[in-house]
Amino acid sequence: MRSENKSIVSEFLLLGLHIWPEQWSIFFTLFLGMYLTTVLGNLLIILLIRLDSRLHTPMYFFLSHLALTDIFFSSVTVPKMLLSLQTQHLSITYEGCISQTYFFIFFADLDSFLITSMAYDRYVAICHPLHYTSVMSQSLCGMLVAVSWVIAGACALLHTLLLARLSFCADHIVPHFFCDLGALLKLSCSDTSLNQVVIFTAGLAAIMLPFLCILVSYGRIGFTIFQVPSSKGIYKALSTCGSHLSVVILYYGAIIGLYFLPSSSNTGDNNIIASVMYTVVTPMLNPFIYSLRNKDMKGALFKLLSKKTYSSN
Repeated sequence: MRSENKSIVSEFLLLGLHIWPEQWSIFFTLFLGMYLTTVLGNLLIILLIRLDSRLHTPMYFFLSHLALTDIFFSSVTVPKMLLSLQTQHLSITYEGCISQTYFFIFFADLDSFLITSMAYDRYVAICHPLHYTSVMSQSLCGMLVAVSWVIAGACALLHTLLLARLSFCADHIVPHFFCDLGALLKLSCSDTSLNQVVIFTAGLAAIMLPFLCILVSYGRIGFTIFQVPSSKGIYKALSTCGSHLSVVILYYGAIIGLYFLPSSSNTGDNNIIASVMYTVVTPMLNPFIYSLRNKDMKGALFKLLSKKTYSSN
């Protein structure tokens, strides 16, 4: 019976957000504003780090790559969602869906690895301050970023190749606003056991292992902080970690809640809400978190605005 339902799927239908038609324009405006804020805010972070020599440090080197990744990450899913809200054109080609899945996994994993590299940077800066310059050398920072790109690309390619070998049934409706890998596997008529195994093992390697490394890093950081006798030292340490820790909670909280909690607690609406959190909301909030809570970033922004004001006069 399953073989009779097989067909060559040329496109998928993305049902998108579960909202009433009369609310489409409202949500289009909302998500367009969030997307533009994400792109412009993260571009501003990259610009400030590029122009201000005081920000040419390992932490801001990683932050500039994270900002660039967040722009790409949101651009994988949000423009298509905006197009669907504006035109009610819900279809996406098979090739487009496979490509979206690849880039979604790629930038999601890359985000995870970059956030982990930033946690290691904070660990060395606070727990081994005398060796910070020698440990966090330019070559090591470049290697960490390069390895992050390579591993993320390899993980995404593995998932995509395994997905491309599957056959899909006549039902080609994806109950999501993007081509989510889990949703696509449920539509397949083929045996997806290998895909599920790879999702579990790659998920442990790309998400849970970095998350555990971050927890260990901040455990050591916390132990070191509370050994500092002065409250000024504690405040300084917390101020350098607060922004990063906020991003860790937002990013991993949404992903773990979506992919690693029991499936009974993950209804369709909950899945979409969690996906919106880490694909739209978190990349948008990152520029605010790192600028409003960071004295160096605020100083660089003030310096840039002062220079523009002076030049205009």
